[in-house]
Amino acid sequence: MASEHDEGRNGEVTAVQDPAGAKTADQAPDPKTAAAIAAAEAAGPQNGESVRVDSWIWAVRLIKTRSLGATACRGGHVRVNGERVKPAYSLRVGDEVRLRHEGRERVVVVKRLIRKRVGAPVAAQCYIDNSPPPPPREAVAPAGIRDRGAGRPTKRDRRELERLRGLEGLGRPEGR
Repeated sequence: MASEHDEGRNGEVTAVQDPAGAKTADQAPDPKTAAAIAAAEAAGPQNGESVRVDSWIWAVRLIKTRSLGATACRGGHVRVNGERVKPAYSLRVGDEVRLRHEGRERVVVVKRLIRKRVGAPVAAQCYIDNSPPPPPREAVAPAGIRDRGAGRPTKRDRRELERLRGLEGLGRPEGR
């Protein structure tokens, strides 16, 4: 029980179970996913090395492009362990990353460091998502959308839009 795996009679490696009965080796449900994880780990940093935060949030698909990740870091939208970080900050396994993006805050804990962008199933295995649930779509009021070709809104239309948005009385002086 000193190692994670035991070698069987024919030389194959089998997972060892702990006293509670759970397997200690990671189980990948799909062989393609397992191959993708192995490829990502091979391209990733070696033991003791780290990965840039802007590169990691791009690689695990929290942000669409690496340059957006760097911009988010420079703008103070990325925090690691509660502190604002620059794009070149070195991440380590176990760090908590908070990312404010597209009106939502994502809170993730780093499980695996990768440098190359991977598919969504593999990316989901690289972090633990502790984010609050997104607001329901009904809670987000749509902006005043006009039909194409409807022209410029009249004064009456504009006042109705302001009333719906809760901007009543902001632009007009009292007593008119």
